[in-house]
Amino acid sequence: MKTLLFQGDSITDCSRAREDMEDIRHTPLGNGYAALLAAEIYGDQPEKDWRIFNRGISGNRVVDLYARWKKDALVLKPDVLSILIGVNDTWHEYNNQNGVEVPRYDEFLRRLLSWSLETLPELKIVLLEPFVLPFGAVGPEWPAEIAQRGEVVRQAAVDFGAVFVPLQNEFTKAAEKYGMEYWLRDGVHPTYAGHRLIAKQWMKAAGHLL
Repeated sequence: MKTLLFQGDSITDCSRAREDMEDIRHTPLGNGYAALLAAEIYGDQPEKDWRIFNRGISGNRVVDLYARWKKDALVLKPDVLSILIGVNDTWHEYNNQNGVEVPRYDEFLRRLLSWSLETLPELKIVLLEPFVLPFGAVGPEWPAEIAQRGEVVRQAAVDFGAVFVPLQNEFTKAAEKYGMEYWLRDGVHPTYAGHRLIAKQWMKAAGHLL
């Protein structure tokens, strides 16, 4: 039996269950990309008997992940760890001056990765690129800063031997064809189509880890 853990903010959370059921395979994983991926994995690979956890929490920044990392990540002893974090590190700054600057975001992301690999040396890590589209809640300063965070994640993936899942360009291209609101509700949170896009990109980049 192997364990897959999804970590992040509201994009990962998506109203997931707060308590695990006795048989983890019946625990609701929310209504987003984590649940879509779990359905595909459970449906296509029943013989592998995966344990899949969603520990995303709405509103989290990278420092919030760090504060709860031992309990919500390391104790679960994942074989594959998937992380999507970064938009709130920008959003919280422009809304209430409680964001996480890009250099500090880089620092804490690397702390998380180092801690994880020191504790679980065989761990496989998947890092998803943060993304926005310029409408709704997204201010004019956001895209450039989110791009910087995306580059932080890309470089961290190289440095830590993780799989990088590109998302910003995929959303941008998709929006050119069907409009921004088709993929994201408010410039940040995906629609069902947006979550499907994330799941497809995740499987394309990281499916070989399963």
